[in-house]
Amino acid sequence: MVLLAGCESIPDVDVPASGGSGAPAPDGRAASPLDNPDGTRPGLAPVRDAQERAEAAALIDKVATKGRGPKTGYDRDEYGYAWMDTADGVPLARNGCDTRNDILQRDGQELRFRSGSDCVVVSLTLADPYTGKTIEWRKQKAAEVQIDHVVPLSYSWQMGASRWSEGKRRQLANDPLNLLPVDGSANSAKSDSGPASWLPPSKGIRCAYAVRFAQVAVKYEMPVTKADKETMREQCGV
Repeated sequence: MVLLAGCESIPDVDVPASGGSGAPAPDGRAASPLDNPDGTRPGLAPVRDAQERAEAAALIDKVATKGRGPKTGYDRDEYGYAWMDTADGVPLARNGCDTRNDILQRDGQELRFRSGSDCVVVSLTLADPYTGKTIEWRKQKAAEVQIDHVVPLSYSWQMGASRWSEGKRRQLANDPLNLLPVDGSANSAKSDSGPASWLPPSKGIRCAYAVRFAQVAVKYEMPVTKADKETMREQCGV
């Protein structure tokens, strides 16, 4: 979990965006995680039917388990600075726009950019998957929308990332698969929790959240705790 912190000053004038990068409309449309394995499509749609739940269960079953290790030595800087555009091996890297703004553009609608920029988002409308709310976000109140690491970086550190290469940690921190713009208060409540300790307030999205958590864990060959895996299975009716 990382707070949405601007690295650019806010200008007096902004300009409307010409498009929304295929992002979800404020009515909550979004891609199912099962149809979005690389995280480049927007949002987090519910897992709805029995076939999808079976697919979800099969994915979650692939996740290994182990005990959560100590947080000793963890520092956000171990994952590179936030938000870099140079984390190799992930979609959207080196496109001239930092990860934070890439994710805002991916999921936001009615985007407005800083004057003279086609990257820095200063306002948007977000259909928040965690709470089901529609948020009219302005950069002047940046913390109202935060970029969530679905698998928190501190959690990953305790589950083995402390022994990863710096390049792999940078990938995790900037991978669109592991990033969602969400309601700031919900993200703050989550902190560095796994699914056994925190789930999105919107119950209808919890299986999809478990799927996304599993997708990240499988991609990075990262175990989760036994309690977290059991909770993930429960959300998908397994």
